[in-house]
Amino acid sequence: MLASFRLTLACAALAACPFMLDGCALAALPCRATSAVLKIVPVVGHAASTPFDACATAID
Repeated sequence: MLASFRLTLACAALAACPFMLDGCALAALPCRATSAVLKIVPVVGHAASTPFDACATAID
C-alpha cells in the first residue's frame, strides 16, 4: 500500500512539473510533438494535426 501511494505521489509530482517551470513551451510540448508526427502522414496529416496546433497555440 505504501509503495502504491509513493508511486501515485511521484506520478502526480512529475505531471505537475511542466506547469511549475517557467514558460509554457514545456507544457505545449506534447501537443507540438503529436502535431509534428501527424504531419508526416501523406494525405490527411495536416488536417489531422490542426487541433494539436490549436492546442499548442492556446497553451502558449
